[in-house]
Amino acid sequence: MKAARLHQPGSAENYVYEDAPEPEVVPGHVLVRVKAVALNHLEAWAAKTPPGVKFDSPRILGADVSGVIEAVGAGVTNAQPGQDVMLHPGTSCGVCDVCLDGQDNLCARYMLFGQGRDGGMAELMLAPAANVIAKPANLTFEEAASIPLVFTTVLHMILTRAHLRYGETVLVNAAGSGVGVAAIQVAKVHGARVIASAGSDAKLEKARGLGADDVINYTTQDLAAEAKRLTAGRGVDMVVENVGGEVFEKSILALARNGRVVTCGATAGNDATFNVTRFFLSQKTIYGSFMGTKAELLRYMPCFADGRLKPVVDAVYPLSEAATAVGRLIQRDQFGKVVLVP
Repeated sequence: MKAARLHQPGSAENYVYEDAPEPEVVPGHVLVRVKAVALNHLEAWAAKTPPGVKFDSPRILGADVSGVIEAVGAGVTNAQPGQDVMLHPGTSCGVCDVCLDGQDNLCARYMLFGQGRDGGMAELMLAPAANVIAKPANLTFEEAASIPLVFTTVLHMILTRAHLRYGETVLVNAAGSGVGVAAIQVAKVHGARVIASAGSDAKLEKARGLGADDVINYTTQDLAAEAKRLTAGRGVDMVVENVGGEVFEKSILALARNGRVVTCGATAGNDATFNVTRFFLSQKTIYGSFMGTKAELLRYMPCFADGRLKPVVDAVYPLSEAATAVGRLIQRDQFGKVVLVP
């Protein structure tokens, strides 16, 4: 089979389109003929990792996958050859206390496709049967591949971790990212007023098209001051954050009293500084959030079938142009998901 494999870190150009061994079907697993794989910052981070860092080579990354079941292993009862599917991107042991409690994203052995096992940047992919989700018939394979990781992440962030309440005001940072695009929609579906922020007016215009009520360009406006102005000085109830650095610091300042920041990433920097005294006196909260559970995504799949939630595809590239596609992600030019098709 053909695959786009990362042989060493340091550059997106190190993704090489080449022949790779075909995976063999094993019990409890399904073999998927990949129709589309959506990229995430995981693929960009892997490419940007400095040379010299320990690296298992070559890697087949790609956590967001849709395709057609090619074959099923022994014991599989929830899938059959010829079925159109998408895959939940996270795997866990399935037998520890947190897995049995339905919190599989807290499993000590939790990993995403492309981490410790091959992902979907290939023509064929092996996946546990537990990760199979039927593809909504109204979606293309490219759209279906754009759902799993970001919507699972956002549902867990906004609802499970930060407990969104109807009528609250939510600031969504990096509105053009996969997480941002999902967060705008999830917050609106649950009755929130949404303020979207991004680094370009073009992305903010698209954010309005997804339902954002107000927008902030954080390269030309002060994020915290503008959030306060748009809320008559009160501040926002929640910030959905995955940028880090100075944007994270401004996000804390943008909060109302008793507000909360929920964060799942730090694409612009891991370090942030804020006034601890002001923070606790105003009873603000920071929630860390990582991925989400299979059940959280399954619960919301009907929203994709009836159009209440919509995946957003920015651009589609052939798998042979994986290096170019990852480069687009590194440059942060996209609005929504960048997708590869074999």
